[in-house]
Amino acid sequence: MPPMDADLLRQYLEFYQDLGVKTLYRRTPPIVAEPSTPMPTAPPLPPLAPEGDTLPRISEDIGDCKRCRLHEGRNRIVFGVGNPQSPVVFVGEGPGADEDAQGIPFVGKAGQLLTQMIENTARKEGIALRREDVYICNVVKCRPPGNRTPEPDEMEICGQFLYRQLSAIHPKAICALGGTAARALTGHKEGVTKMRGKWLQWKEIPVMVTYHPSYLLRPYNEAAKREAWEDLKKLLHFVYD
Repeated sequence: MPPMDADLLRQYLEFYQDLGVKTLYRRTPPIVAEPSTPMPTAPPLPPLAPEGDTLPRISEDIGDCKRCRLHEGRNRIVFGVGNPQSPVVFVGEGPGADEDAQGIPFVGKAGQLLTQMIENTARKEGIALRREDVYICNVVKCRPPGNRTPEPDEMEICGQFLYRQLSAIHPKAICALGGTAARALTGHKEGVTKMRGKWLQWKEIPVMVTYHPSYLLRPYNEAAKREAWEDLKKLLHFVYD
């Protein structure tokens, strides 16, 4: 196998670092052929964001995805929805039951709360903004069984498509909804309570971390609701002022 160009190798390493991968292994299958048979090469690395990438092209490349175990229990792939030219992208963890049924992110109770958070905060701050004006997607595109947290390998595999989505949209800022999304985007390992309200980064794009709407639905989280409103105010003024 010819040596990889240094610049290309650096891009691949940055790609995996953005996904939170700290160690890479080269996998080669056991050699069972005769000694004269050429050795099999390692599988190619996942592609980086192609030049001129678009959301329809990314969706087409996902296809009827069966790259990880999450496809086994899904009904529909939940790609993303909203304005492809939006200056802000909201990134959640993964689809729930309602999202899996409809193929649209954040349409259940948590999604209804997210819509209220976006639109009510914008209205109170004098910003003309509706949910359809922003872009919303998740780290993984298939519903994890029982709404469990996605496993690291599932996020790594699906992360290549999130990477391409964010690269194609290239927003002014990203809002990470919950700790899983924040860790996947930034590589930080702290809990969401320590990360929320702070500006972190994904590929030099500012990332605002706040609570996932499903967490805010719990009746004892009134203080967290107020904090989430403050996070959104900070985000929206940064993006739209």
